[in-house]
Amino acid sequence: MQDDRIIREQGAEARVAGIVMPVLDALGYRLVRVKLSAQDGLTLQIMAERPDGTMTVDDCEDVSRAVSPTLDVEDPIDSAYQLEISSPGIDRPLVRRGDFEAAIGHTARIETSLMIEGRKRFRGVITSCTDDGVTIEREKTAEGEEPMVNIPFDAIGEAKLVLTDDLIREALKKDKEERRQRKKARRRGEQPVGESEDIADEE
Repeated sequence: MQDDRIIREQGAEARVAGIVMPVLDALGYRLVRVKLSAQDGLTLQIMAERPDGTMTVDDCEDVSRAVSPTLDVEDPIDSAYQLEISSPGIDRPLVRRGDFEAAIGHTARIETSLMIEGRKRFRGVITSCTDDGVTIEREKTAEGEEPMVNIPFDAIGEAKLVLTDDLIREALKKDKEERRQRKKARRRGEQPVGESEDIADEE
């Protein structure tokens, strides 16, 4: 399976990503990111979602049951770790071009691997997205800086939505619509896909 993410892991995290992506793909999920942290000793976080962006608690349990045996066999990490499967959450990482397109109008925090206009850290509203990069309107500018800055995708090291009132309102509106669609599906006797009672807000 081809990794269509713009932002990818390095080192041990990249090895884990290569192992779990085929498993996720076979189950109908896609990888958002893999992250190793020192939380509770050593925690391996695998963030995943359905193609429509949903990820329920049941989905996380299904993914955990599927990837755990594969990771045990492949053993990509030298030391003991705790496995954590999570949803992207409302203030999600932006890793695919589609993530940036869907985030237009919202505030994001972006860190680059290269200096862009004298900086490596940016925070502002995403105003547009092309095949090559994203444009943001910076919240704060120093003297002589333009508020609008174009950031090429190949220079982005990390990007994430910032939790704002507008973002929360949009997420609640989307969740309300999904609940309405599930109720309609139940009335028709259909099996709703990606059923969830709560908005997943894990990071």
